Amino acid sequence: MSAALPRQINRRLVLEDPQRQSDGAGGYSETWTGLGALWAEVVALTGRTSGQEGGSLALQRYRISLRATPEGSLSRPRPGQRFRASDRLFRIETVSEADAQGRYLDCRCVEEVAP
Repeated sequence: MSAALPRQINRRLVLEDPQRQSDGAGGYSETWTGLGALWAEVVALTGRTSGQEGGSLALQRYRISLRATPEGSLSRPRPGQRFRASDRLFRIETVSEADAQGRYLDCRCVEEVAP
């Protein structure tokens, strides 16, 4: 899709941030905290199957586009966070400005699906 074309911002996603909590034995556990709901366009890109111990894992890549927010804002996605859509999870790998005017952000994400 060209950056000049209007985006179809019609999917409600929740931006989540990982939080580490001490497990009391020198390690930590990871939980996810919702930072708020955003509206986005979700476009499927490439996918593949990855063999892992005990089975396979389908890895589907997506471009998730949303209206830009200022640098430093809690609602601005960053790598290491994820989007949630009900029971679907999209891990954010990269975030970049989608157009020269800075109106949109493009997030490259991966959804892991166990068949």
